Amino acid sequence: MIKLKELSRLYQINKTIIEYGLFELIPVAHVPFVFRAIRVLCFWLKPQHTDKPIEARLRLSLQTLGPIYIKLGQMLSTRRDLLPPTYADQLAYLQDNVPPFDGELAIREIERSLGKPISALFTNFEVKALASASIAQVHTATLIEDNCEVVIKVIRPGIDKTIQADLQLMKWLAELMQRFLKDTRRLRPVEVIHEYEKTIIDELDLMREGANAMQLRRNFLNSNVLYIPEIYPDYCTKKVLVMERIYGIPVSDIASLKTQNTNLKLLAERGVEAFFTQVFRDSFFHADMHPGNVFVSYEHPEDPLWIGIDCGIVGTLNKEDKRYLAENFLAFFNRDYRQVAQLHVDSGWVPADTPIEEFEFAIRAVCDPIFEKPLSEISFAQVLINLFNTARRYNMKVQPQLVLLQKTLLYIEGLGRQLYPQLDLWDTAKPFLEDWMKEQISPKTLLKTIKQRAPFWLEKLPEIPELVYHNLSQTKALHAQQTLLINSLNQQQRKNNKNTLYIGMGITLSIISTLAYLHKNEDLALLTIIPGIFSWLLAWHHSNKV
Repeated sequence: MIKLKELSRLYQINKTIIEYGLFELIPVAHVPFVFRAIRVLCFWLKPQHTDKPIEARLRLSLQTLGPIYIKLGQMLSTRRDLLPPTYADQLAYLQDNVPPFDGELAIREIERSLGKPISALFTNFEVKALASASIAQVHTATLIEDNCEVVIKVIRPGIDKTIQADLQLMKWLAELMQRFLKDTRRLRPVEVIHEYEKTIIDELDLMREGANAMQLRRNFLNSNVLYIPEIYPDYCTKKVLVMERIYGIPVSDIASLKTQNTNLKLLAERGVEAFFTQVFRDSFFHADMHPGNVFVSYEHPEDPLWIGIDCGIVGTLNKEDKRYLAENFLAFFNRDYRQVAQLHVDSGWVPADTPIEEFEFAIRAVCDPIFEKPLSEISFAQVLINLFNTARRYNMKVQPQLVLLQKTLLYIEGLGRQLYPQLDLWDTAKPFLEDWMKEQISPKTLLKTIKQRAPFWLEKLPEIPELVYHNLSQTKALHAQQTLLINSLNQQQRKNNKNTLYIGMGITLSIISTLAYLHKNEDLALLTIIPGIFSWLLAWHHSNKV
């Protein structure tokens, strides 16, 4: 049941929809009654931005509605499997550029979370925010403990209540759309909102973000590819995160990168390497690598280093996911569509009764046109999107980790080609994938697996004789039960056979007796009726015994 507060927010949303002319997206005949009623009641509201394309108006409306809707727009911009390219491109412009909240409020929130006054923990605290995002903002300071420069990330006060209220309304609207607007069902609005809810709730917990960042930092310690700033866990809570301050050039600032003679080709290739290393080596990848979260170190422009921040959203893959992706990518670029179809069935991503030939043809029809282009122009992300879209028609439900992977690949590919348009993503990725596949079946990997499992096997070793004895005893008992059952069935069969014989004799003699009586042969009728009756009595007797 929708509440008064949610109705007020619904009015604000409807007001924004009218002013930005977004009803053009929905045929009038399909507009739900509640929207039409509010539209009539708000007769004084008129469209004000009709000079702009509808895609731009959608983006501006989300900005007007505030931080939660900006975040939703950013998430939607990655779902190119759901939206037309023009809409996805417009939504991709949404950045975390929202007005900061009062610095004094930030101070009170930090002091409340850490349990000490700012002056006892930091010097040079900058009241003015360094940057402001939809969920949080950051301030600079110097940590008294070791005199290191840090940034302090603090959640917007009261944002959790705002998010919960908006999420409830979003769910209600999504259900309404899915029920009444048939044209929007293919966009799966309820599924999208549930996915968004999980993402944004995770981002509200800065302890989770800190743990993610520490894991990524360990994975790339002393790497010349990716640097993750140090986290200070003793100063982190659910609403406050303290980490090392980094200095770098935003990856989208191509002009500054060129000014300092950055090796853009190497930088683009290292971006691809960082992504595939996270996915296939570590099974733990930064899933929000949009331009606002990625920088390039000022040092050594000839040997450039990526810097990643804001690790609130990460993805993980299990061994089956990794093998599925690696084998599919290799099969795709070798145009072995039969193998792609078979991999989907073998991995359980589509039902086992899927017709392989039909599925193979569907994949071929979608992907062959892509390969008419040079390899350097083929979009890895687009291949993945086409794969998922085709598989969905065969009842494949894409898992959340694969959606995150698709989104991250879109970011990485876009950044790589923005830095170096001639980047051949396949040429960069193929050796990595082939080496990974070879490594999975190498003696070294086998020995590593044995070494990992050895402690468990040693722990269970004393139990093996008892387990063997128990299993042998169960097998013996089972064999005895099987023997009894077989004997019982054989005995039953013999009884059934004898019973069938008596019934057959009774039927035969009864027929002969009847025919003899009809032909006036009373002697034969009498001679056969008596054994016939006797046969029926024997059959009845055996039937009761059985």
